[in-house]
Amino acid sequence: MNERNTRAERAAHVGRVAALSLLAGTVGGAAVLAGEAFVARTRRYAEPELGLALRATVGSADAPPLRLVLLGDSAALGVGVQEFDETVGGQLAHLLAEGPAGRRVHLSSVGVSGSRSTDLATQVARALLGARPDVAVILIGANDATTLRRPSDAAAYLGGAVRRLCDAGVEVVVGTCPDLGAVRAVAPPLRQVIGWSGRRTARAQTVAVLEAGGTVVDLAAETGAVFRADAGTLCHDGYHPSADGYRVWAHALLPAVAAAAAVASSR
Repeated sequence: MNERNTRAERAAHVGRVAALSLLAGTVGGAAVLAGEAFVARTRRYAEPELGLALRATVGSADAPPLRLVLLGDSAALGVGVQEFDETVGGQLAHLLAEGPAGRRVHLSSVGVSGSRSTDLATQVARALLGARPDVAVILIGANDATTLRRPSDAAAYLGGAVRRLCDAGVEVVVGTCPDLGAVRAVAPPLRQVIGWSGRRTARAQTVAVLEAGGTVVDLAAETGAVFRADAGTLCHDGYHPSADGYRVWAHALLPAVAAAAAVASSR
């Protein structure tokens, strides 16, 4: 009987030690994440360049015109670079102008740095002022993911924006949340957490965009490996893309945008 009691006591002791170790690990992990989140929030990040043109025309004067508008967050403005030709919009415009179709691209952006999907309604209203765009490119999701918003909620707002644009006769291409696990501004394990959040956001975005009639480009799947392998795809803050990073995104978006432009021209 005593031997059985001793074994039971030892088992209970091991269980208590395991439970305490798990609790300590959980508390310690939470403290690490909280500390890293504070550091990430207080870092100095790149700001929008006031000199960047939000409206520009690229291409031959006698080429077929294409009105292209960008909506979304800092990516739609080119935060992280200093020249128009380095932004994702500028690089897309040049690729479309120099491509087989040889378009004269009238580019504009209504994106706002720091935007989340809830901000798209205002941007859509601005995009539809005046001459109707032929193609809209939406780059959104990173700020939804880093603030751990519910993916379904963020995706619903995005789907609503896509539907409004499609109903207005605009072809829509959405670049889903990029691979946040590739950023250098955030240390592990928080980097893994926001990477996971970004993947969930991108999956929800894909469903919502397709249901609303838009086209999806999975930026994480298409370009994430490049960003993880090459730190030069990020600008000095380790978070926003550099000119090389925006070039990678532009080439990933190009096939879908060119196809959307062809559809718009056939109407």
